[in-house]
Amino acid sequence: MDDRILKVFDPLRKKYVALTPEEYVRQHFTAWMTDSLGYPASLMKNEVSLNLNNTRRRCDTVVFRKDGTPAVIVEYKAPTVAITQSVFDQIARYNMVLNSRYLIVSNGLKHFCCEMDYENDTYRFLPHMPIWTTEI
Repeated sequence: MDDRILKVFDPLRKKYVALTPEEYVRQHFTAWMTDSLGYPASLMKNEVSLNLNNTRRRCDTVVFRKDGTPAVIVEYKAPTVAITQSVFDQIARYNMVLNSRYLIVSNGLKHFCCEMDYENDTYRFLPHMPIWTTEI
């Protein structure tokens, strides 16, 4: 990486990364999740690889339960990027592999969180992000 590129330390990846607009959103959002909502940093990972239709993809952030199963997937966009149906389609494709309970998209200005209901094959948007509990 070029030394002239501004970098920020990512505490979840434990390394310095380029401070892009999307990375700025990621760092603030994960800090908010841990500091304000109680999500344990030890159960969170940034840039989680997965295999989707024989193609490597990466989830921006995944929060795991203590048993290692995914509980929350978060997809970030830069503040200048609108949250559109295609963003939801992207995170829904990731969730076909991970089967998490919550899907969150954020551009740092607007955040949307939906809870999956696998029994009824539906979902519902929540008015707020859920606070961490062991039941997530």
